Amino acid sequence: MIHYRISYANPLTFYLQVELTLDVAAEAPAPLELQLPAWRPGRYELQNFAQKIQKVEVANAATNQPLPFRKVTKDRWEVTNAAGCTVRVRYNFYAHQMDAGGSWLDASQLYLNPVQALMYAAGREQEACELTITVPEGWQLACGLPQTSPNVLAAQNFDHLADSPLIASPTLVHEQYEAGGLPFHVWVQGESDVNWPRLLADFRAFSEEQLALFGGFPVADYHFLNQFLPYKHYHGVEHVNSTVITLGPAELIMSEGLYKELLGVSCHELFHTWNIKSIRPAEMQPYDYSRENYFRTCFIAEGITTYYGEYLLARCHVHTPAQYFEELNTVLRKHFDDAGGENLSLADASMDLWLDGYKPGAPDRKVSVYHKGALVAMLLDLTIRQLSNHVRSLDDVMRRLYEEFGKTGIGYTENDYVRIVNEVAGRNMQAYFDKFIYGTAPVLEPLDKVLHTVGCQLLVGENASASEGVFGFRTVVKNERTEVTNIWPNSPAAAALTVDDEVVAVNGRRVDMNLQTLLSSGAASYELSVFRQNRLLAVTLTATPGNRFGQRYAVDKLEIADDAQQRGFQQWLGWDF
Repeated sequence: MIHYRISYANPLTFYLQVELTLDVAAEAPAPLELQLPAWRPGRYELQNFAQKIQKVEVANAATNQPLPFRKVTKDRWEVTNAAGCTVRVRYNFYAHQMDAGGSWLDASQLYLNPVQALMYAAGREQEACELTITVPEGWQLACGLPQTSPNVLAAQNFDHLADSPLIASPTLVHEQYEAGGLPFHVWVQGESDVNWPRLLADFRAFSEEQLALFGGFPVADYHFLNQFLPYKHYHGVEHVNSTVITLGPAELIMSEGLYKELLGVSCHELFHTWNIKSIRPAEMQPYDYSRENYFRTCFIAEGITTYYGEYLLARCHVHTPAQYFEELNTVLRKHFDDAGGENLSLADASMDLWLDGYKPGAPDRKVSVYHKGALVAMLLDLTIRQLSNHVRSLDDVMRRLYEEFGKTGIGYTENDYVRIVNEVAGRNMQAYFDKFIYGTAPVLEPLDKVLHTVGCQLLVGENASASEGVFGFRTVVKNERTEVTNIWPNSPAAAALTVDDEVVAVNGRRVDMNLQTLLSSGAASYELSVFRQNRLLAVTLTATPGNRFGQRYAVDKLEIADDAQQRGFQQWLGWDF
């Protein structure tokens, strides 16, 4: 067994002390190589956690004598003369990142994502691990790992340990509910007044809906680890039998807006227990923490999960259809607010998560596996329902994935997913994949078409902003400067403006929080005075037909729906039309 110990001396420094102890066999090949993970599951980019490591020391634990070692990459260390020794590694880890994928230390709590902080012995990832947390007496410990004794956690292997975040605190609040005969734990760190009866009832409802969808649960229990923060925040990360959710401000948790966010992210992260933690791509079976794990199927892992995360809240009657459509409209807005979908496919966007998928990046270059992924998941769900008269749906695809891959521990491939979709749909769906997964075909008309089969429609409205809706450029005011931040391709603005231009006047009138008014006179063209790289220029904006920013898209029920459409609505959402 490999032993880890976490402690701290002064929480004001944010430094944790990490100790790793392991026996190295006399016949073990030299040298011993220690690897710190370079990324974490759930965020597919290199994160260079080694930036947080201070003062590595390696010794023979029996003699307390130092062992020679050297750093061989940015996050890998090589220990020579380790054979036959009990090796003890000590270092400090800087825990000063408060989000769902981070770690945090202060006088009030110790919050740790082990994947950030714990080295592992290369080649020994499958060995059992034990983690001891040294915290003051009386502190509670929240974690998905079993406790073998107070503050001592047991993991089957390093992957299990790395994927099990924890919170230790004297002020943790714990509640529990049961769904499908299984225990679900809700932990809260932070000052918030939670309406526990309402929260537990809503959580039980979406948990039971997911259990019924899949027909089983990959794990024996589940833990929602909530960090309710005193400032505005939103983030969630999935783990093997837990999730960390960071949300704020804490005092508004039960307000309509923030509680809606809590339900949405909690339902989303629970769905990941099946879809990515259990149903895992072949490229990540197992995880390689030392490098990129490229995969082309994040539109399944994140896109389908984003779709179900809000959809199931309506299906289990936690949200009304109208509330669901509000969330769906947000996804539509985010997708159609960028022209990147014309330039990159979902499959390639999955690969490019490792490149710049979580950053704004170059304009109009990429597409979101979350937002477009959710829309094409809905398109597939409604298409299968239409083809089978609602006998089958995307639910059946997910169940098949769980049966064939989640329960067996075999990673699925792109071809496996295509095969299962074809079998569930009862026809060759290659056109769907060619257009919407491997191509860049627009989804607007196909979505509207399938929504009509369930008594709904996709409405398109104009943007009231003149700069965006008429001319195709977006601005932000910084220090009383009106700066261009985005330009829609082939719009009138694309022929006259560039990103970072400072707009100072329209037709000779100074711009001072009045840009939209100055551009709304109905004239065929406008003369803009702009500073471009500190040079004053005059450019002409001409109102011509073409693409524009900010058309508004919304899903709503049809005013008049026939019997088949009304039945489709009920079978899809579980609500009467």
